[in-house]
Amino acid sequence: MAPLLPGLLLLLLPPAALRDLRPEQLLVFTVATEANEGYERFLRSAQRFNYTVKTLGMGQEWRGGDVARTVGGGQKVRWLRDAMEPLRAMGELLVLFVDSYDVVLAGPPPELVSAFAGAGAAPGLLFSAEAFCWPQGALASAYPEPPPRGKRFLNSGGFIGFAPAVWRLVERWRYRDDDDDQLFYTHLYLQPQLREELGLALDHYSRIFQNLNGAIDEVVLKFEPGRVRVRNVAYDSLPIVIHGNGPTKLQLNYLGNYVPWGWSPDGCGDCDHGLRDLRGVPAEQLPRVLLGVFVEQPTPFLPRFLRRLLRWRYPSARLGLFLHNREPHHEPHIAALWPRLRRRFASARLVGPEEGLEPAAARDMGMSLCRQDPQCQHYLSLDADVALTHMGTLRALLRQNRRVLAPLLSRPGQLWSNFWGALSPDGFYARSQDYIDIVQGKRRSVWNVPYVSHAYLIEGAALRGPLGAGPVFSQSETDPDMALCQRARETGLFLHVTNREHFGHLLVTSNYNSSRKHPDLLQLPHNTQDWEQQYLHENYSRIFQESLYEEPCPDVFRFPLFSESFSRELLEEAQEYGAWSQEQPGVHSVPLSRLGLDGLWMGALSRYLAPIARKLFPGYQHKGRAVLSSVVRYRPAPPAEEAPPPPPAATVSVSLGLSPPQGGGWRFPRYDCGVLGPPPGWALLHPGRLTHRPQLLPPPRGTRFALVTLLEP
Repeated sequence: MAPLLPGLLLLLLPPAALRDLRPEQLLVFTVATEANEGYERFLRSAQRFNYTVKTLGMGQEWRGGDVARTVGGGQKVRWLRDAMEPLRAMGELLVLFVDSYDVVLAGPPPELVSAFAGAGAAPGLLFSAEAFCWPQGALASAYPEPPPRGKRFLNSGGFIGFAPAVWRLVERWRYRDDDDDQLFYTHLYLQPQLREELGLALDHYSRIFQNLNGAIDEVVLKFEPGRVRVRNVAYDSLPIVIHGNGPTKLQLNYLGNYVPWGWSPDGCGDCDHGLRDLRGVPAEQLPRVLLGVFVEQPTPFLPRFLRRLLRWRYPSARLGLFLHNREPHHEPHIAALWPRLRRRFASARLVGPEEGLEPAAARDMGMSLCRQDPQCQHYLSLDADVALTHMGTLRALLRQNRRVLAPLLSRPGQLWSNFWGALSPDGFYARSQDYIDIVQGKRRSVWNVPYVSHAYLIEGAALRGPLGAGPVFSQSETDPDMALCQRARETGLFLHVTNREHFGHLLVTSNYNSSRKHPDLLQLPHNTQDWEQQYLHENYSRIFQESLYEEPCPDVFRFPLFSESFSRELLEEAQEYGAWSQEQPGVHSVPLSRLGLDGLWMGALSRYLAPIARKLFPGYQHKGRAVLSSVVRYRPAPPAEEAPPPPPAATVSVSLGLSPPQGGGWRFPRYDCGVLGPPPGWALLHPGRLTHRPQLLPPPRGTRFALVTLLEP
């Protein structure tokens, strides 16, 4: 043991000298054996405030035990002892020791020095404090009483003092690497004579060190112009060293979204670090990406999903495709587009329901294809219930240069999304305080989160490194995405989500009835936005913007309402039902109620026809009632033996064309005016009752189909 340095004057400096301490007289020691994302985040925080950092153990083997689950960490003390020996006589060198993987620095060196100078009677060495006596609870009674309301117990994740004091502490280490560092420091602190001799003290009121374990309720984010600080509301302090010890590493990730990166009106703090500039990069130099697509359940609008893949703004030569389809219902949809998909991607592999792969095994298969291919630089997992409408999503994700990054996706108008802002103590969902602001786009950034799903980009090196070589998704008693996120958290791989751009949205799949011929038709109340894109006429908005409608007879209007796809699929539903009833010679019908589509139709009329009716008939309010709604088939009628019955009275009638007109239509005797039946997707709207009781004009040839509704008797 080296001889003791004489006098406490070598250990301590008076507060005045502390206030005059220059930045080069402050040295930060930390420990890290690998440059993982936690370590990189710590370094960014240190660089943000211009700290000088010396890392111990980088690239060396860790023999200090599994400190995340049990005792250990003595190797940190040995490394610090070796590093401090040549510095032991530097009486004006202030040393800060902190962990790195679960720490961020939130204030500048002058603030740190000032806080240390004001810590009671200018301690020789100040440790962080917490509310738990760990790892030996039996030692709690040996601790001196803390000041009122102060934290009582020592935590070894952070301490600060002058070099001679630090040396006189760590030189006493004579133990194994996997012995516990916190227990070592605790035994020294609990020796009254040594505590007084070395000036050992605890940061009882979190002036410098904020340990989050057991203190989450004490901590809030304090937003100020241009910056964000962690504030301890119990002690009204602004701690500088934020330590996510114990099970609170995820809370540190949450705080780290803001601290110490600052704040701007759009909420973006640390989102620009390490950006990759892809502008002007030749196509052949863009990263190679394998896209894994998973159809694991009956899913609305799957053909639209597949067609979007063909329009991505990314070169085909740099994209591969792995598609797993578990649903026989979707085999025709995929088969129809598979030839185009194979041409779109440099490589394409399809695994269908005949393989019997469970979702977890399929996801492991897709991920392993990228892991085993040294040319695969990124793996993008995409579920079929994602409407990824931003065709440049892949480039946008690559530009952010994160190891795991998900585009934020939510159900339109809802808070249901593909990420969690926090975890509950049992590892399931908990709402973070800014979750709503992030989902609604009031704060935009790249966010470190504990859980992502549905769509995420993973760096190939992360697949071959932290995530390991074995199965990732196939863990018992948890769903595949939970298994992936748990593995990432356990290995220190950060999960991120970005809402800097609008990427698309999530579909609702729970109300999808795959037993129908065209189940997408019934998705209006569940996936309204997607329904409109598929079934609303492309010129619908022009009715209001440009008065896009015709008036072939007085108060008889024709206008585009629904798409040809709507007309075709509705007609096919009626034809598959097949039980047509004769209304009059040449006229047969199927009520929508027998097709189970009357609710859909009346909902569509209330949503899309009612605004048009109000525009064309000022003062008219659609009441959502109908005398009848039927798919009607018109054929040339034989000479009638008796006059057809008069049509039921209605306030307003609407007829939607379901097939190309084959002649025929309606005649309005009062105005001596005839109108051809509307083409597919176009509607004919006119009053009823006294003024506009129409007469049927049967087609001279062929067959015409229409959807006829008599509204509000």
